[in-house]
Amino acid sequence: MLYFLTMTSTSKLKFALLGIAFMALGGQVANGQSGEATVSIDISKTYQTISNFAASDAWACQFVGNWPDSKRDKIADLLFSMDSNPDGSPKGIGLSLWRFNIGGGSTQQGDASGIKDEWRRAESFLNEDGSYNWQNQAGQVWFLKAAKQRGVNQFLGFTNTPPVQFTTNGKAFANGGKVNIAPDKYDAFAAFLANTVKGIKKVSNVNLNYISPVNEPQWDWSDGGQEGCPYTNTEIAGLARAIDKKFSEANIGSKVLLAEAGSINYLFTAGDKPGKGSQVADFFRSGSPNYIGALPNVSPVIAAHSYFSTSPMASSVEARRKLADTIATIKGLSFWQSEYCILGDNAGEIDGNKRDLGINSALYLASVIHTDLAVANASAWQWWTALSAYDYKDGLIYVDKNKTDGTFYTSKMLWAFGNYSRFVRPGAVRVNAEVSAEAGKGLMVSAFKKDKALTVVIINPTANAIAVNLNSGTAKVQFGASYLTSQTAELKPGKITGNNSVIPPRSVLTITGIIK
Repeated sequence: MLYFLTMTSTSKLKFALLGIAFMALGGQVANGQSGEATVSIDISKTYQTISNFAASDAWACQFVGNWPDSKRDKIADLLFSMDSNPDGSPKGIGLSLWRFNIGGGSTQQGDASGIKDEWRRAESFLNEDGSYNWQNQAGQVWFLKAAKQRGVNQFLGFTNTPPVQFTTNGKAFANGGKVNIAPDKYDAFAAFLANTVKGIKKVSNVNLNYISPVNEPQWDWSDGGQEGCPYTNTEIAGLARAIDKKFSEANIGSKVLLAEAGSINYLFTAGDKPGKGSQVADFFRSGSPNYIGALPNVSPVIAAHSYFSTSPMASSVEARRKLADTIATIKGLSFWQSEYCILGDNAGEIDGNKRDLGINSALYLASVIHTDLAVANASAWQWWTALSAYDYKDGLIYVDKNKTDGTFYTSKMLWAFGNYSRFVRPGAVRVNAEVSAEAGKGLMVSAFKKDKALTVVIINPTANAIAVNLNSGTAKVQFGASYLTSQTAELKPGKITGNNSVIPPRSVLTITGIIK
């Protein structure tokens, strides 16, 4: 994760731009009449299958996982629970995948690690003598168990750096933008990952379905702000081959996820980092020197982060269309948006500085999720830090920077994310959804079906309530429940009468129904 970059603007969110943005979303606008907006849903026209919605345990969970039960259990409920409160409101947002940070050992190094903020260091299971201590990362392991207890059944382990025992400089961050592991250590790194999968299974009964060994390889990771390691595509391919071989030898069922690019543009353009762009073609097009798509333990997924590409909306949409077109050229390949929080000034629309527990950030987040799903055809959407101790727009839940106890604070971003994660479940298929351009100007609409269930998510960033009629064409759909996130509501349950609803101003509304 790269953050705390380009944080100069203090401009407030300009939601007027989202009206223009909506008009730019190809395939999302239909002709219509003024007055009541018509949302037209065609369940026969399908797109990507959803794999999961997720967030990561870096970095606060290493401490919050050791807080008193009453607090950490409540936080776990908020993140993972699919249960409801007595009034029918959701107890949590039902994340369907949990990302576990496999640390590189900067915590054991302490101040000598060169990472000044201990909340941005990470512990390792690997001891200096080569043995393992599976009691390390205890706070994070607690959250693994808590997620599984609450029904999460997909888990991903990611590394920001190889263990410091294998790095070239003995640190968890690099020097001069060069890769911090030599090729003769790839096998040792691969063995560490295989052992970690087995060790985590032993202490938590959690199986890591995915291992992501590389994070934002385009950045140089030399400032000591956190653990990090740069790689070229050739170096990534070499590491992937070593991991694939070791996983086969050790009978590890986890799939390798690549390559968590620092921005989506590196997937389909050469970019500004020589040897680090055009990753879709380089890794997954047969005949490329770095082709790893046929390796049995590599997932047929290319992952990237939505940073530096969400504003202004017109360029955001154009980039995501190009990405979707590029992905479509590789049969069987899917795209995961695997990390995002609100960075920088975003063309003046919103500033990542200063935490915001209110609806402004939540609406911006929802617009990013919508565009990644509806334009880039992302089959997974994953947030960065589930918990944050910082004065920044990077957390779903905020916590006091206290290693043993403290207070936590929910944000509207948590609940707006829940408008998707709780109701759009793994295996759901996105279907076509369009809205009349005049009456529905500003609305962003997406729809998903799973078996006989239909879920419609509508974002209204405008200052006006907008009445909508849900038209499912020849399909007979009985709409029943709705869940509202706004400045005053957190997935507040409601009922839908017939096919009509009113979308309150500055809100996200999820509507559920049954296909007859």
